[in-house]
Amino acid sequence: MINVRQSIRGSQKTAEINMAPLIDLVFLLLIFFLVTTSFVKETGIDVERPRASTATLKEAGNILVGISAEGRVFLDSKEVDVRSVRAHIERCLAENPEGAVVIVADKQSITDMVIRVMDQCRLAGARNVSIAASCSDAEG
Repeated sequence: MINVRQSIRGSQKTAEINMAPLIDLVFLLLIFFLVTTSFVKETGIDVERPRASTATLKEAGNILVGISAEGRVFLDSKEVDVRSVRAHIERCLAENPEGAVVIVADKQSITDMVIRVMDQCRLAGARNVSIAASCSDAEG
């Protein structure tokens, strides 16, 4: 007599796990987290901001321009010439027309350089240009 149970067991294949859907899911999660992550922009240099008693907290600007104590200008972590600031700001504003420009200048930086950078930003079409400062303590 034919043993039905044994013939059924013998024809069964071992169970396999298909890894392709798991890999697809991992890549979809990776793309989701990359798209939803907000990246922090920095000027590319460490500056000591001047203190101001009237400084107000403002949402971070979309475009950060750094000025070192030696008068070097940084945009997107790269040193740029002050004459090319206008072109860089125009490019950034083309991507985001409502972008705000924040100038992060060292407290030892030359005022002339800060004014020149501010002028270049305004000539590029930036409507909202501000200078970063640290909030002053109540001690004065």
